[in-house]
Amino acid sequence: MSDPAGTPWQLYAMPGNEARTDALVVRLGPRARRAGLWLHRFPDGESLVRVAPPPVSAALVCTLRDPDPLTVPLLMAAATLRELGAARLGLIAPYLAYMRQDRAFEPGQAVSARIYAAWLSGHFDWLLTVDPHLHRIDSLDRVYSLRSRVVHAAAPLARWIAREVAQPLLIGPDAESRQWVSEVAASVGAPMLVLDKQRRGDLDVSSRLPELSRWAGRTPVLLDDIASSGRTLAVVLEQLRGRSMAPAVCVVTHGLFAGDALELLRAAGAARVACTDSVEPPPGVERIALDAELAAALPELCDLSQELLP
Repeated sequence: MSDPAGTPWQLYAMPGNEARTDALVVRLGPRARRAGLWLHRFPDGESLVRVAPPPVSAALVCTLRDPDPLTVPLLMAAATLRELGAARLGLIAPYLAYMRQDRAFEPGQAVSARIYAAWLSGHFDWLLTVDPHLHRIDSLDRVYSLRSRVVHAAAPLARWIAREVAQPLLIGPDAESRQWVSEVAASVGAPMLVLDKQRRGDLDVSSRLPELSRWAGRTPVLLDDIASSGRTLAVVLEQLRGRSMAPAVCVVTHGLFAGDALELLRAAGAARVACTDSVEPPPGVERIALDAELAAALPELCDLSQELLP
């Protein structure tokens, strides 16, 4: 993961991504190092970015939770690295934003998944992310014109569940969760079920649990790719109350926990909440690290980008 002359790849951490970047550098060893990036916010909300000069190859590290205030300085940093000589530039975004709006549901709506993909594709040569929230888009290549690689969190989630939860019953809260719930269940050797969900608004969600007596004594593990408002998981947790089962555990790939989401899950009956560190877990949420999986995917991406050299 270094330039032909042996200069290490430089990873630039956007603010809030320093620990993640340092962990990747440790995993990659002498092939990579963290370089300086500084962000100044003016009182009127504008940003000023400064970066250390790059070698030919570089990557920005920025998980895209709360993307609106992050995207402008991210693209400024990318453009500045290009101006300073980066011929190959990647983006390591463990959480990739703006994937839900993949078509216009009402006349005049922006298709933000496609628009945001065009912005990032115009500034980067490759993208590394973790389990993007795909709906009707079956592959990132449908909207992103850069090279992309997806790290799957199923194996780390399965290892955590196998280690931490006795006699789990995996529950997917909606049909979209079936793919990764099936994979985790097969790895853990646990039974699973997937519910039907009806969403009538951002905070209006309903679903129905089947009869669970055949799984009495098992620990329900609610498994979802994203916890944002927390309503999808809370609806299932509330239905589990009074069942002959151990207290429920929530395991999430991307723990956004907007607003009072975490408090809502606790109040609804979640005994434990765990998520990957694609987004920095808040206090009280157990961490499932992805450093090894991200670092393992980087050399292939960097080798593929060699052809981008002039």
